[in-house]
Order: sequence, then structure tokens, then C-alpha cells
Amino acid sequence: MSLPNDLLELFTSEYDKLENLVNALNFDSELPVNEIVEVYYQITSLSSLITVVKSQLDKNNDAVSRAEKLISEKFNSAIHPKIMEHIETLISDITGNLQSANSEQKSNETIENEAKLYEKLREIMSTKEFVKQYDAGLSYD
Repeated sequence: MSLPNDLLELFTSEYDKLENLVNALNFDSELPVNEIVEVYYQITSLSSLITVVKSQLDKNNDAVSRAEKLISEKFNSAIHPKIMEHIETLISDITGNLQSANSEQKSNETIENEAKLYEKLREIMSTKEFVKQYDAGLSYD
């Protein structure tokens, strides 16, 4: 196979992965952090490939146009804001739960549950920073 064909196959594979990830997101339930990170990783990977593919293949390639449309119209305009909102809601809910916890004489089980909530809050806040970095990149496009 030639380089352009290999590159196009890789590009198509990465596009399919992203499309599957985006279509599998379910905002009716809590989005796991690993799914959020995975979709942003895939967006970044495909965006990098778009740059490479454009320089190697016909710039008017349908696959490239389709991928750019998926990223800009479906992900950046619709899904990314929903993910940001979802993360903000999770942080608010967990923070509220932790603040409303009675600080007087706690059982070991209550202390363990609060520790798990703090760990989850840390994980979600870290993910928020990761997503905000992507968001900052959109401002420069």
C-alpha cells in the first residue's frame, strides 16, 4: 500500500472511533470520567490527523470534510457544551452533598462515603480542567 492509502485508512479508522464514541455518549445518565477523557483524546487525535491528511491528500477530500463537520458542528457546537454543563452539575451536586453532611459524630461508613465523594470531586474537577483546555483551544481557531 502507498502512504496516502495507509494514511486514509488510519484516518477513516480514527474517524469511525470518534463517531462511535460521540454517538454512545448518554447525557441521561452520569457520564463516566473515562468516557469524557476518551472522547476528547479521540477529538485531538483526529484533529491532528486532519492536518496531516490535508497536506498529503486532496484538500477537498470528502472524508476530511465529513470529519471537520463532525468536530465543528456536532461536537464543538452541541456535545462539548453539554459535557461542560454536565461536569459543572456534577461538581455542584457533589459539593452540595459534602457541605450538607452533618459534621458531628460521624460513623466510619459516613467518613468512608465522604472520602469517596471527595475523591470523585477531585477526579471530576481534574477532568473539568482537561475539558477547559480543549475549550481554550476553540477560542483560538
